[in-house]
Amino acid sequence: MVNKTDFIASLAKGLQVIEAFRAEHPRLAIADVAEATGLDRATARRCLLTLHELGYADYDGKFFTLTPRVLRLGMGTLAALPLAQVVQPWLDQLSERIGQSTSVAILDETEIVYLARAAQRRVMSIGLMPGSRLPAHSTSLGRVLLAALPEHEARAIVERSDLTPRTALSLTHPDDIMDRIRLARADGHALIDQEVEIGLRSIAVPLYSTSGRVVAALNTGVAAVQAAPGELETLYLPALLKVQDGLRRVLRG
Repeated sequence: MVNKTDFIASLAKGLQVIEAFRAEHPRLAIADVAEATGLDRATARRCLLTLHELGYADYDGKFFTLTPRVLRLGMGTLAALPLAQVVQPWLDQLSERIGQSTSVAILDETEIVYLARAAQRRVMSIGLMPGSRLPAHSTSLGRVLLAALPEHEARAIVERSDLTPRTALSLTHPDDIMDRIRLARADGHALIDQEVEIGLRSIAVPLYSTSGRVVAALNTGVAAVQAAPGELETLYLPALLKVQDGLRRVLRG
């Protein structure tokens, strides 16, 4: 526990404000930030205007949006992670071999965080890059990571997740989501059919360290017009498993 005299409340509030911006709501008014963070409007306003003054946010008189400068806060750390450095050349090679985009992510509470990515073509309306976040419960990467946890821990994460559907195919009941997580645990991989975004299918496998611990997940995403859900296993799973096996020999943790 940090001593109260060492805790900088204003810094904590500023970080809360930055975290209020997400891919699904990149433009926020002062009232939006106050509601999302629990801060009063005056505090939210001061934090936002400070971010604007420092170049971390744009302001059009009503809405604030984060600028690329905010990436400086996390990109250096992500790039320095040994895991990201190790997997990137494997991702690049895999992406070239299968002709599809590939990604590696880790679990952070109810979300996945992308650590590395090799993009062949854009199949999502939002651009994904290291540092991007998506809900764990509705992604192939997230489901294999949740499958690596004890049942009660995975369910607790699902229960406290925002289960608002992203598409008409999104699963929204914890029991249904847990069924898919159990299936991923049994199969050793997870398939997602347009639950994150219409037109996107993906398949993911866990990545193991040399000690046998799941440390991340690897996936590829394809346009729904390119392959039926069941075809993903035939077309892409062997290549994913080959990278999984290769990385098992070099990943620490």
